[in-house]
Amino acid sequence: MLIYSDVLERRDASAQPDLAATETQRVQQAVESAQAALAGMQQDDGHWVFELEADATIPAEYVLLEHYLDRIDDTLEKRIGVYLRRIQGEHGGWPLYHDGGFDLSASVKAYFALKAIGDDIDAPHMKLAREAILDRGGAARTNVFTRFQMALFGEVPWHATPVMPVELMLLPKTAFFSMWNMSYWSRSVVAPLLVLRAMEPRAINPRGIHIQELFVTPPDLVTDWIRGPYRSVWGRVFKHLDSVLRPIEPHLPESLRKRAIRKAIDFIEPRLGEGGLGAIYPAMANVVMMYRALGVPDTDPRVEQAWRGVQDLLVHNGDETYCQPCVSPVWDTGLSGLAMAEASSGPGATKPAETKERLRRSMEWLRERQILDVKGDWAVNCPDVRPGGWAFQYENDFYPDVDDTAVVGMLMHREDAAGNQEAIERAREWIIGMQSTNGGWGAFDIDNDLELLNHIPFSDHGALLDPPTADVSARCISFLSQLGHAEDRPVIDRALTYLFEEQEPEGCWFGRWGTNYIYGTWSVLCAFNAAGVPHDHPAVLRAVAWLENVQRADGGWGEDCATFEGGTPGQYDESLPSQTAWAVLGLMAVGRRESEAVKRGIAYLVSAQDGEGRWHEQPYNAVGFPKVFYLRYHGYKQFFPLMALSRFRNLGLSNTGKVEYGF
Repeated sequence: MLIYSDVLERRDASAQPDLAATETQRVQQAVESAQAALAGMQQDDGHWVFELEADATIPAEYVLLEHYLDRIDDTLEKRIGVYLRRIQGEHGGWPLYHDGGFDLSASVKAYFALKAIGDDIDAPHMKLAREAILDRGGAARTNVFTRFQMALFGEVPWHATPVMPVELMLLPKTAFFSMWNMSYWSRSVVAPLLVLRAMEPRAINPRGIHIQELFVTPPDLVTDWIRGPYRSVWGRVFKHLDSVLRPIEPHLPESLRKRAIRKAIDFIEPRLGEGGLGAIYPAMANVVMMYRALGVPDTDPRVEQAWRGVQDLLVHNGDETYCQPCVSPVWDTGLSGLAMAEASSGPGATKPAETKERLRRSMEWLRERQILDVKGDWAVNCPDVRPGGWAFQYENDFYPDVDDTAVVGMLMHREDAAGNQEAIERAREWIIGMQSTNGGWGAFDIDNDLELLNHIPFSDHGALLDPPTADVSARCISFLSQLGHAEDRPVIDRALTYLFEEQEPEGCWFGRWGTNYIYGTWSVLCAFNAAGVPHDHPAVLRAVAWLENVQRADGGWGEDCATFEGGTPGQYDESLPSQTAWAVLGLMAVGRRESEAVKRGIAYLVSAQDGEGRWHEQPYNAVGFPKVFYLRYHGYKQFFPLMALSRFRNLGLSNTGKVEYGF
């Protein structure tokens, strides 16, 4: 039986006639409160969008961009300074996620930005940061992207960056170093960066801000800019190749260089759109700097559009501002819609008519954003597949992703399969066409898995590629299984084989796009249920045992982003609403609704909800690039707990006790 000891601190249970009735009442109350809260966050046109927060890197880069261009907004930068100072760690530097360890590259950028904003370098927080940076080798030991940033300001020589000739733009797809062998995000970031590397411009830097005090050895005396640790012997081979190319690159024909720069521009400009190149900050900022280097005036429509896209990423909260890496409206709308649909279904449905109307507007908004007439970069590897996906952002037509597409497709099929039939069918066709040869799915590309590229000096972040992953593949299985087309079974079976092979020895799955093994395991268990894998299958039993084993004493689940860096899977020093929701959703998907683990998890979610129907969590819950770039989706703490509580309620009231949908 369920004992709500934590709930009793906030809610008077003294008059409850029996525990079963209390359980039902409290869960129902939590669902109603959460549904009302989420409904209140919906935009007038039917979509949801929540903040998407990264680390200090992006807001710091934004400040430096203003100084590069001499487009300085002092009032705005002071607000960014408040944000940067607040998130400084006790270790003196800046982490990549909440309560994380010191990160050298993020710390150098944050220090540089604060100095540009006007902070005195002898202020306690600046002195502490500087000492921490110097203790860890100084700015010379930062990652490639940070050294590029410093080269733009003349803080390091350009030879501090790897050889990346713009002539790479001319290589065909069959070439090893071709742009087309990189992931979408790498392609969109690198194209304008190659132009900058070729032109070697210098920031205007009107206030003459420099950070030479962050170097242990003066930059002109550093001789080992490109060094390990290497991931394999190939890293040393590519380092040698870098050394061979250095004296050759300056002597490449000028005509060839001009043609390559033109090729880069021709790649970039069709992909600009209102959301900017790739709709991600690094690519957008590189484009703005590229145009300045090319002498294009700020009044040019292309520059105005690119600059506007960057500005749209700013978030203003109270007395501080930060810059998002991108926005997530399609993802947020699909997941919020699924949570609302679960809350408004079954015998315990909450406001079904009102929610139906809300979701009708959501699906109308989503249908308008399905990409049906643009063959993006993905089509290079599968030219015969028709477009039919959704992008993550408001506009990013060249780069839809299968994860968003599967989530939106499941929502549309659940809520109005007949009315959305054409949109669903186009999504189904596109997802099937995007399956990689190993049976899994990557996020944006097919067969984007040339692993050796992650060993080149430029790829010290190790995230140049977009190979298939368990979480994305699971979502595609769930979507196709929910549709139930018999002819899709071979596609699903190939994907299931991939997932079985990807299970970790502990019984969990790696979550590439969420934190981390809890996220991956939840995703896969939902897919197994949808695809008809028996609940007593050995892979399922191992996963259930692992989830139950990592449950915390308070009934919740939590996982540290350090698990991307070798930390123990499923471990953290506190429980989190989002990760607890994932765990109980995964367990319920494979028939464990009545287990003590699920009931304790539900009790935690009820107890953690505030009086306004919301949940709160500071730790980050997702990742951009493991070990390099982490994310906090502000919506996760709201719609996933609502989904979990509603599912628990609905399964308890249903006749079958089975999860009927793919998510």
